[in-house]
Amino acid sequence: MTELRKILGSNMRAYRKELGYSQAKLAELTNTATNYITQIENGKRFPTDTMLEKIANSLQKRPYELFSIGTYEKTLEKDWQNQLLMDIELFIHDRIAKH
Repeated sequence: MTELRKILGSNMRAYRKELGYSQAKLAELTNTATNYITQIENGKRFPTDTMLEKIANSLQKRPYELFSIGTYEKTLEKDWQNQLLMDIELFIHDRIAKH
C-alpha cells in the first residue's frame, strides 16, 4: 500500500466519522457499494477522479483535503496516544495487582 493510499483512507475515515457517517451511509451518498468504500479506506483500491469528487462532496470537503497530510498525522498521533494510555493503564493495573 502506498503512502498516498494510506493518507486518503485515513482521512476519509476521519472525515466520515466526524460527520457520524457509517461506511454504508457514505456508499449510499456516493452511489457505490459499501465494500468499495471499505477497500478505499483500507488502501486496497484507489478511486477515480469522479469518485474522489463524489466522496469529497459527500464528506463536505474539497477533493484535495482528502490528501491532507496534517489530518493523517493527527490520526497517527491520536492512535499513538491511545496506545500509550492503554499501556500506562495496564502497567498501573499490574502494579496494583502485585501489591
